Amino acid sequence: MSIDIPKEKEARIIKSVKQYFEENLETEIGDLKASLLLDYILNEIGPVIYNQAVLDAQKFMTEKITDLDSSCYQPEFMYWNKRDGK
Repeated sequence: MSIDIPKEKEARIIKSVKQYFEENLETEIGDLKASLLLDYILNEIGPVIYNQAVLDAQKFMTEKITDLDSSCYQPEFMYWNKRDGK
């Protein structure tokens, strides 16, 4: 599975990568090197992050679904209990 990023976001990421190299590594890199680094990260590291995000979302949804019984439960057949003061 490949991770596709819209062109406008890709351009912003490349700019950010270049800025990171300049400010933190005191090295200037061009668009090509930044783009190659982005491709590497998306292909090698991206799936790890994506898979973890899916697991986190699945855990979150499972917890919400488990809680559904207690948060959305309405007692049944309560008419006679209310009427008789029970």
